Amino acid sequence: MYDWARAYAKVRTALLMCGAAPAFSLAPGRSAVAQTTHVIRLEVDVERDVHRFLPARVTARPGDVLVFRVTSGAPHAIAFEPAGLSAGSRAALQAALPEARADLQGPVLVDNDAEYRMVVPRLPPGSYRFYSSPHRAYDMRGELTISEK
Repeated sequence: MYDWARAYAKVRTALLMCGAAPAFSLAPGRSAVAQTTHVIRLEVDVERDVHRFLPARVTARPGDVLVFRVTSGAPHAIAFEPAGLSAGSRAALQAALPEARADLQGPVLVDNDAEYRMVVPRLPPGSYRFYSSPHRAYDMRGELTISEK
């Protein structure tokens, strides 16, 4: 018997690896669900000593796409704060980070204009904090809020 779920996962991963994000989900037994793409800029203003995500707070649903775009201050690496995460949420976030280089951390983005994409996994509604690991001492952080609808 053909494993449709595995085939879907492989196609989705291949699309995400080449920078394409499907505009809908066709998981077996489910209707198509529109996805929203959220672009989050990573900026550093050295003169004013400001390190930030713009926007710093993002509300998304499972299946939405987060695009972290480096506009200045490279290198950056997106990491999620492990404190307070359940084992299931931690595992879901780790699995959602393509090319993860460490626990709850994506690869280092060494160039300005680099992008890092992830699909928001199924997580319980609530807030999930993230930060740029090379700029953590500068309090460069953001928050992903998972909404029910």
